[in-house]
Amino acid sequence: MRRQGWVAAGAGAGLAALLLAVPAAMPAGAGGAGAVRGASIASTACPEVTWGSTPESGRAAPRADRTVTGVRSGRHACFDRLVVDLTSSAPAYLVRYVGRVTEDGSGRVIPVRGGARLQVTVFAPAYDGAGHLTYLPANPRELTGVAGYRTFRQVAWAGTFEGYTNLGLGVRARLPFRVLQVAGPGTGSRLVVDVAHTW
Repeated sequence: MRRQGWVAAGAGAGLAALLLAVPAAMPAGAGGAGAVRGASIASTACPEVTWGSTPESGRAAPRADRTVTGVRSGRHACFDRLVVDLTSSAPAYLVRYVGRVTEDGSGRVIPVRGGARLQVTVFAPAYDGAGHLTYLPANPRELTGVAGYRTFRQVAWAGTFEGYTNLGLGVRARLPFRVLQVAGPGTGSRLVVDVAHTW
């Protein structure tokens, strides 16, 4: 498991500037997208949060076979977790707090509940080379149920356009977050966004 090029930048920085980081190794045990429910919710003590709230980005070589296949979420004692499933190796990404979540191409504002909003941009489409959808949300306003979560308020679809997929993640406040790129299962991968319950 590797962390691909984390970089902190001001909210006004351009997309190109946010993607210039050099990939760096992630320490072992930083967490995966495995089980996040059950006893750990009640019994795990949370360490001091060292994450931040400035934009996080990562680079990856383009791949024609890399597509989004699913979106899911889970709860942990210390954070709520969003997982984007992909068909091949981990993609480039940009995750940042925004005033409004917008749809690529049209610029249409996507309403998202919560005191703060994260726009999650995955550099992979939700359609294959023939234009067939690889992920079609049943309810674009509620990609995954987050009722009862401590931090998440809504996960909304913000479209897939010209090789990018956008999600709007509503959270209760501008809380620290981290982004992980996780290999597997098989030849696939997962992009993971964890948002802490506290500062």
